[in-house]
Amino acid sequence: MHHSTSYLKMRVLGAIDMAEGHCIQARIKAVAATTFTDEDGHTRQFTWRTIQTWYSHYKKHGVTALQNATRADKGKIRKVSAEVLLEAIAAVLPKLHGQTPKRSMLYRLCIEQGVLTRSQVAPNTFSRLVKQFEMLKPDLDCKNKHRLAFAKAHANDMWQADTLYGPPVTHAGTKVQTRLIAFVDDASRVCCHGQFFCAENVDTLIEAIRAAFYKRGVPVSLYVDNGSIYSSKEIIQICARVGCLLHHTPVRDGAAKGKVERFFRTTRDQFLSRTLDLSSLEALNRQFIAWVEEHYNAQLHSVLGMSPLDRYAMDRSRVRFLPPNEANDEQFYVEEERHVRTDNTFSFKAIRFEAPRHLPDRTIQIRFERRSPSTRVIVYYKGERMGEARPLNAVANDRKPNPEVLP
Repeated sequence: MHHSTSYLKMRVLGAIDMAEGHCIQARIKAVAATTFTDEDGHTRQFTWRTIQTWYSHYKKHGVTALQNATRADKGKIRKVSAEVLLEAIAAVLPKLHGQTPKRSMLYRLCIEQGVLTRSQVAPNTFSRLVKQFEMLKPDLDCKNKHRLAFAKAHANDMWQADTLYGPPVTHAGTKVQTRLIAFVDDASRVCCHGQFFCAENVDTLIEAIRAAFYKRGVPVSLYVDNGSIYSSKEIIQICARVGCLLHHTPVRDGAAKGKVERFFRTTRDQFLSRTLDLSSLEALNRQFIAWVEEHYNAQLHSVLGMSPLDRYAMDRSRVRFLPPNEANDEQFYVEEERHVRTDNTFSFKAIRFEAPRHLPDRTIQIRFERRSPSTRVIVYYKGERMGEARPLNAVANDRKPNPEVLP
């Protein structure tokens, strides 16, 4: 028996927005006739009653209601990712000169060196997770892991995504370490999009993934690691809305994303080794985009026997693009619930908004841009787009009677 994960449930619910039908019930029944593929490659189909139950729970309680009975965070780190712990351990191990330390000593070193704090992870939790994920085992164990070379049959069947540390640039008068977020298509090896940022967080990942989807279309699946930003609720929501299945690699198995890792090696050897203009983040990104499009994507690939762009073009008819309009931009917004008062207003970020339609005493969903949340607020009700909310103008609502109709 195959259990439905929260990611698969979110993908099914995301298909409702794009299904045909004049009402939500008709769209749910249309989705019930659709076959989905889960993370293990098994085909799955669900009854309309099952989908309706998921939909109702999601609208009432959000993503957490779609999780199975066992806790989603059981055995996981809730404040830091496993990758952060691995980086912290790697930073202090050279100080032990090859000795295998006790986990308590390793934790103390991480705290003393400032690579971890007690607020991030407690001593007992640190010890338990180091043992559970075998973080002190030699890397040879991962190198000897049995794996098969694979490649997707068509462009946009799967993208691999990851983050690479880049060169420091001048930003706001100071030197800041950059991060490169990149997406590589598995079948064609095309760099779908890559962009340097001054920080690695949910905001920058949303900006990068939005640019990638508009530039190269929506992939069937996205293969990422277990970092906190790649497991955030915002990314789950975005992938579900656009119909993209989100896969995560096993912990401590970076080689599973071999194609994006190979792209990063090429980036280091052919791009970062150049004399670059590091006067600003914009200058660095202009140089990187020019290198990707004019050199990496356009040059002959030894495995493909053609350039990545030519290989990608062979499947262009299969690529599903997002047309550039405001409704599609909302696919990348954050979603929260609000209760509409009897006067048809609701509060958000200490501002009272008027609902775009008459929805008193109802629970609605609002979507907004993370970086400027109160600039544009879109209201949804029971999966239907109601329109854009506007800040309350009580004076304008105080309409005086027309003197021409007075007795």
